[in-house]
Amino acid sequence: MEIIIVGCGKVGSALAEVLSNEHNVTVIDKKEDLINTVTNDFDVMGIAGNCLQTSVLEEANVAKANIFIAVTTSDEVNILSCMIARRMGARHCIARVRSPEFDKQLVFMREELGISMMVNPDYNAANEIAKVLRYPEAINIESFAKGRVDLAEIRITSGSILDNIALSQLSRRLRLDVLICAVQRGEELIIPNGNFILKAGDKIHMTASHSAMVKFFRSISAAYREKRVKSAVLIGGGRVAYHLAQQLIEMGVKVKIIEIDEKRCLELSERLNKVNISCADGTDHDILAEERVYDADAVVTLTGIDEENILLSLLAKNNGVEKVVTKVNRMSLIQLSDTLDLDSIVSPKSITVNQILQYVRAKQNSLGNNVTTLYRLVNDRLEAMEFVVRDKKDYVDVPLKKLKLRSGILIASIVRGNELIIPKGDDCLKVNDSVVVVTTSKGLHDLSNIFD
Repeated sequence: MEIIIVGCGKVGSALAEVLSNEHNVTVIDKKEDLINTVTNDFDVMGIAGNCLQTSVLEEANVAKANIFIAVTTSDEVNILSCMIARRMGARHCIARVRSPEFDKQLVFMREELGISMMVNPDYNAANEIAKVLRYPEAINIESFAKGRVDLAEIRITSGSILDNIALSQLSRRLRLDVLICAVQRGEELIIPNGNFILKAGDKIHMTASHSAMVKFFRSISAAYREKRVKSAVLIGGGRVAYHLAQQLIEMGVKVKIIEIDEKRCLELSERLNKVNISCADGTDHDILAEERVYDADAVVTLTGIDEENILLSLLAKNNGVEKVVTKVNRMSLIQLSDTLDLDSIVSPKSITVNQILQYVRAKQNSLGNNVTTLYRLVNDRLEAMEFVVRDKKDYVDVPLKKLKLRSGILIASIVRGNELIIPKGDDCLKVNDSVVVVTTSKGLHDLSNIFD
C-alpha cells in the first residue's frame, strides 16, 4: 500500500520503521534533520515541508495514498492535514488527537470531516493502566477478537498455586479453560508444551475469555478481594492522569493526584470534583511521606520524564506499595523493566503505534493479508497476533493434532462467533474463525505461514 506519515517524532518514526518493511512509505516533516534521520534509518521517501501546503502533499503523491497518518505534535494540524489529504484523494486518514476537548466530537469528525480514525494516546494509556489496576496480579493485559479474548502477563510468586505445576494439570486443577502460551524464565523465552513445569519467578503469558480470566485471578489468589485496588496515587497531573482518574472513580477507587503546577491543579480540581488534588512536588521524598503515598494500594507515576517515573516507581515498590505502574516512552528504558524488577510498564507511544498498525492491517485484509491484530511483547521478542480464516484452505476442517506447527508457534485460542475455544488436538479451524497465535518467529503474514 501507499502510506504517507506526517510528523517524524517518536510515533512517526516508529510507524515508519514497521510499515516500511511491507509498504511504500513517504514521511513529511518541517524539520529537515528529522527527515534525514528517518530516511537514513529506514527504506522511506522523505519530504521536508509543511503538511498543510497542497504543493507538499502533491509532491508526496497524496492522491494515490491508501492511508494518510498525521501524528505531529499539534492536534489542529493533524485534523486539518487529514481534511486536506482527504479532499486531495487519500482513501483513509488517521489523526492523533490528544486534547480532551475533542473527545465529544469524534463522531462528527469521522462522519462529517472524513477522518477514518482518531487516536488519543493519553486516553488509550489510561485504559491500559485501568485494566492492570482492575487485576493487580497482572503485569499487562491485551485483548483480541473485539474483547472476547484476554492475553495476560503474570509473574508467579513463591507459594502460588501455579508454582511447580505441570501445564497439563493446570486446567484440571483450576477447573478453568485457560492456556499458558509463553513463559519467560530469566533471559529464556519458551513456547511450552504440556510437560512444562512452572516455577516461582516465571513470567507467564496466558489466554482466556474475560470471565475465565476473572475466575483465574480469584483461583490463584486467596486474598483476591483484599488485593483489589481501593486507593491510588497518581504522581503527575497530565492528560493521562485526567483520563485515568475518571475511570478509577467509576471503578470505586479513591484517587489522589500530586501535581507541581498550580494552574494545572486548578484545572483538575474544576474537572475532577471527586479526586483529591495536591499541589506539590511529587518527586520530593518528604512530600511523598507527608502525602502518605506509600499507604496507597497502587501508585502510578505519570510525570513527563521517564527517568523520574522509573525512580519514583522503584521508591514506591521499596516502601511496600502492592501495585506500581510506570509510564515510560523510550524503548531503551522499557527494556530495563526486567532488570529493575518494575511491575507494569505503560507506553503511550507504543499503544498509539499498535493501534494505528491494527487499522493498517485491517485495510490490508482486502489485499489478502489476514493479520488483524498484533502485539509485540517481551521487548519485541514475542508476537501475539490475530488472524481471520477468510476462505477454505488446506488446514481448514483438519484436526489440529494432524497439522504440524512450525517451531516456536502456538495456537492460543479460536473465536467462532461468540464462542471462545481453547484449542485441543481434536479441534479444527473453520472459515470465519478468529485465531490468536503466539510466536517467537517474526514476519508471519498469513495463517498458512504457521504450518510446516
